[in-house]
Amino acid sequence: MIDRLVITRPDDWHLHLRDTEALAAVVPFTARQFRRAIVMPNLRPPVINAGQALAYRQRILQALPPGTDFDPLMTLYLTDNTTPQVISEAASAGHIVAVKLYPAGATTNSDSGVTDIDNTLATLERMAELGMPLLVHGEVTDNTDVFEREQRFIDRVLAPLARRLPELKIVLEHITTADAVAFVNSGRPGLAATVTPQHLLMNRNALFSGGIRPHHYCLPVLKHERHREAVLNAATSGSERFFLGTDSAPHARSAKENPCGCAGIFSAHAGIEFYAEAFEQAGKLDKLQTFASEAGPDFYGLPRNTDTITLVREPWQVPESYPYLANDPIVPLRAGETITWRMENNLND
Repeated sequence: MIDRLVITRPDDWHLHLRDTEALAAVVPFTARQFRRAIVMPNLRPPVINAGQALAYRQRILQALPPGTDFDPLMTLYLTDNTTPQVISEAASAGHIVAVKLYPAGATTNSDSGVTDIDNTLATLERMAELGMPLLVHGEVTDNTDVFEREQRFIDRVLAPLARRLPELKIVLEHITTADAVAFVNSGRPGLAATVTPQHLLMNRNALFSGGIRPHHYCLPVLKHERHREAVLNAATSGSERFFLGTDSAPHARSAKENPCGCAGIFSAHAGIEFYAEAFEQAGKLDKLQTFASEAGPDFYGLPRNTDTITLVREPWQVPESYPYLANDPIVPLRAGETITWRMENNLND
């Protein structure tokens, strides 16, 4: 049994940090474990141009604890009105590495998202020319069964787009189904996927264990066990098409525990520890470094990190909550429960 694991410092290729007070509360968790993170642009209002992205990046840097070595990688929010010129300006601005596609109404703060992918083709062509990846929230937003929306999106939108623009780099975010795994594995070069800890560790039963579990609700929702197994097998396979993206998405307790609770799971407090648990359950701890520290930088054409982190087998109990907004804390994934692995010098020391 392995009790100590040293890996190259990982990066988080899908992260929500929010803004202002919420940003200050959550960014130290990510910066503690990860050297870089791709920051989602779905603020209110969304981040739609280079100036807004760079200003947001500066707010993130200002919220970091002194001496923190953390590089936020920024994204733009794709709308029906995003022009090729906006993409060119973002590519030349520095620090902006991708563009995010939210189908309108698909998830938190996606109201301004794309209503029809055909509206964006000229912009996507410019992205392909510049080598700027498209990050995709892959769900249809019609009356399709909520458990089938990822599959339908791949069939109707993503597969045709990948064929139409063969040079466009595409990351299918937070994959949840065997269908997504098959699409990424069988696709052309330039296709990849991020995988969250919750979709590796839980299936849809976790939404109802002991009653409705609002803190296990995210989009795309947790799926059938056969899909969880397919995603786990892909993540732990050693394939460089699959890499770490927590999709850590903080919401205050009051926003989760109400009649219309927000979608999103906060996992940044123990991101790498959750992945270590999942990889150990699969008997693939030897594949964790590829998934967490190598495949992502390689896809984005960035250097791999040179420093390391150390994980030790030392169970610890997750707090019931962490401070977030004034008088409104955040409930983390596995609140009050025990995590098997612990990153040395964890924030909970």
